[in-house]
Amino acid sequence: MHGVPGSVSVDAQPPMAVPLRHFLLGLVFLIVGGLTAGIHAIGFGTPLFPLSYTHLLLVGWICVTIMGAMTQFVPVWSGVTLHSERLATLQAVAVAIGVSGLAIGFAIGHVTLVAPFAVVLFGGFVIFIYNVARTLAAARPFDVTERHFALALAFFFAATLLGATLALDYRYGFAASTRTAIVTAHVTLAVFGGVLTTVIGALFQLGPMFTQYTETDVDRTIQRIETVVYPIGVAGLAGGRLTAAAAIATAGGLLVALGLVLTGIFLGRCLYGSTVEGTPMLSRYWVVAASMILWPLTAAVAWIDAPLTRTFVLGDPRSGTVLLVGIIGFVVLGTLYHIVPFIIWVHRYSDRLGLEDVPMIDDLYDSRIAAIDFWCVLCGFGLLTIGIATAVPTVAVGAAVAIGGAGLFAYNMIHTVWTHSPNSIGSVPIAPFGKHE
Repeated sequence: MHGVPGSVSVDAQPPMAVPLRHFLLGLVFLIVGGLTAGIHAIGFGTPLFPLSYTHLLLVGWICVTIMGAMTQFVPVWSGVTLHSERLATLQAVAVAIGVSGLAIGFAIGHVTLVAPFAVVLFGGFVIFIYNVARTLAAARPFDVTERHFALALAFFFAATLLGATLALDYRYGFAASTRTAIVTAHVTLAVFGGVLTTVIGALFQLGPMFTQYTETDVDRTIQRIETVVYPIGVAGLAGGRLTAAAAIATAGGLLVALGLVLTGIFLGRCLYGSTVEGTPMLSRYWVVAASMILWPLTAAVAWIDAPLTRTFVLGDPRSGTVLLVGIIGFVVLGTLYHIVPFIIWVHRYSDRLGLEDVPMIDDLYDSRIAAIDFWCVLCGFGLLTIGIATAVPTVAVGAAVAIGGAGLFAYNMIHTVWTHSPNSIGSVPIAPFGKHE
């Protein structure tokens, strides 16, 4: 059956409600973050408004989705049992409360309000890190994906610890002289460390799995080089920024850029050598592969010039959308187009296979909406990138089109859960359904 890989252990996965509550929660943050960004784009909001939708999208949508994905696929890929389903529920609640409070505090311009919510958010990440680390510990020796996940957990811990430090500084003012260094290190560890290390590790597994591409010696060499240079690069870039050591930060940044280029080449090779029909997942991965090869070139130039400044914290700001939308956004959109239907299919329909007619995984969502939202997000992404890079007045239109596409994506995923669940969608966060009920 298309989309059901034979190399994973679905018997080891947690109940469906565990990852789905994360994915649905992430979709809520995607919608709220997109609307908040749209409000700011038309001229409303306080000076700290960008921090509000940045945390809603990067922490609320991206990181919560990553939490759900790790909670689901570490047991599946590694063939081990999730350490604690209750901790997985608690982490989602804590992170939801924490990021909501942060967003509200930044949106209304009262930074002193963010400290307690930042502590709650940090606690949620600690629970997540502990739970997945205990799960991963049973899977040793690690393969390439598991090594990346273990590193990502360490980066997430350091990033959220620095984030909580910044929030407490807003209230108590003990780190004013080092705030810029802490901010840049925090962003580096969060985006390049936690998020992108997870993404790279997942792509090394998902790329060959869902293209049915047979890896060669070239691909394995790419993986070995990236596994060394990328984590060292993240540590160097973050450490150099935290200690104001420009040379170390530049060297680390160049290694980060190299690691991403190598990953883009690997993914491109998988897609080019694919032996399966196109899917929403793979079409979005083409954008990811191209962005991973192109974006690091601009970032490397920026980091050679000024690796310590907040302006260049995510590389050249003129190409920032390529990183945030082209790489991170599209990889999450593409992956969810398989993960959500896959989880539902396994729990709802797999036991009926061979006994009655059951839908394919790709039949669970609306393929027409999937095509429309892809082109909306892609065109919006293009208009945003052109507008920011050249000052052509296309940013507002691009943002509106991309937000509309993201809304269609969210509708398609929520409708998929609604349609193929015997319970109401509101019951998903509190109770599993299907064969684990």
